[in-house]
Amino acid sequence: MNFGMANGRGRSLCSGMLAAALFLGGGSAALGSSPRSGMAAAAGTAERQAGSQVQAGQLIVALGDSITAGYEPGMTGTSTPYGYVDRLQEQAWFHGRAEVANYGVLGLTSGGLLNFVSAMKEGKAEVSAEEIQPGLSDPRIAAFAAGVAEAREKLERADVITITIGGNDVTTLIADAKGMTEGQLKTKAAELFGTYRANVERAVSLITEINPEALIVLADQYQPVPKLAGADLYKELNAAAASFTAVVDGLAGQFAAEGKAVQAAHVAEAFAGKELSLTHIFAEDVHPNQAGYEAIAKVMAERIWGGYLETAAQAGKAEISVVVRGQELQTPYPPVLKNGQTFVALKDLADAVGGETGWDAKTGTATVALGGVTVEIPIGAGQITANGVKLDTASPAFLHKVGKESKTYVPLAAVATGLGLDIQYSGKAKTAFINL
Repeated sequence: MNFGMANGRGRSLCSGMLAAALFLGGGSAALGSSPRSGMAAAAGTAERQAGSQVQAGQLIVALGDSITAGYEPGMTGTSTPYGYVDRLQEQAWFHGRAEVANYGVLGLTSGGLLNFVSAMKEGKAEVSAEEIQPGLSDPRIAAFAAGVAEAREKLERADVITITIGGNDVTTLIADAKGMTEGQLKTKAAELFGTYRANVERAVSLITEINPEALIVLADQYQPVPKLAGADLYKELNAAAASFTAVVDGLAGQFAAEGKAVQAAHVAEAFAGKELSLTHIFAEDVHPNQAGYEAIAKVMAERIWGGYLETAAQAGKAEISVVVRGQELQTPYPPVLKNGQTFVALKDLADAVGGETGWDAKTGTATVALGGVTVEIPIGAGQITANGVKLDTASPAFLHKVGKESKTYVPLAAVATGLGLDIQYSGKAKTAFINL
């Protein structure tokens, strides 16, 4: 798409409310990019927010379009997304055991979202892809349609529900613009905004009927065009983005007045003035890049948990980080990677989870006990034992010299599993998360 139209007719296509046609907030995998075939719906762990307090072991459900799916240009059927939902999954691990269910559909409009949620509300076992939205190019849409009953079950259990939707609602203006006057285009844009508001209002209302307790976080729409496209155009685009934000704020305020936990997430504000660094605009696509998805995640996390956490490894200050019960291990005996596994000083792990350690010098075996479970860890052996049950480990425990001290370093995953702890690892964040 050409953002630099300057002549009279072309210029009018991007003026006033027309600028909404350039918003992403979940544009389809069009605009010069190819669809992402076969991308698996994100799954993982997350937590609940009740008011401003997050409770452990809960569920986040993400609804929306390609922004929810984590799409970037060039993705194929073998690509693994790392979008804002995946980052929320990591944030959730800071707070305890949890689960994430991602229902991001490429090309989904607010009408498609309403159809999907309506099918859940009606208790349908499954629907056809066409019943959700005709002509969707997402190759996963049939699976989403067939799994509507499972989606409802997750929605009923959800403690937090995130929604990004709207970019695809206004892209029709691009196709319809030719042959219209500026006044006609503004009228059409206003109609699309009205339709968007009505669809989202109804969809959120149905969601609150399915699950009246969940926190619902509704994102507004950022605009990706940088200021270098022209100062006047840039001003108009941001004014239109503000109009979209006002719609979202109005919906959140309306539901809040009804006693429903609906909050607006101001993604547009995070992108303003940073369009070039946060989007793929020069790849003929206006989806977020990795920095953009992180920006969205930070806005969402602020609404859900009151902040966005980062480990030393994420900040490039450590090779690997270990977070136990929400706290990163701070120790003079740092975790190490060996043969693709994470090893930690046993005493550090035991202290972090409230366990007790022991050492049998005759057999060269360390032990850790927690909650009625005792794990025996022989130095140099390929197996550990948890209450008599043997567990294999690819690399054995070893004595690791740090300064003048030798510490027992144990394979984190094997020992955590033996103790019955929840262990999750993010390769992108280079962080292991341990929860009771």
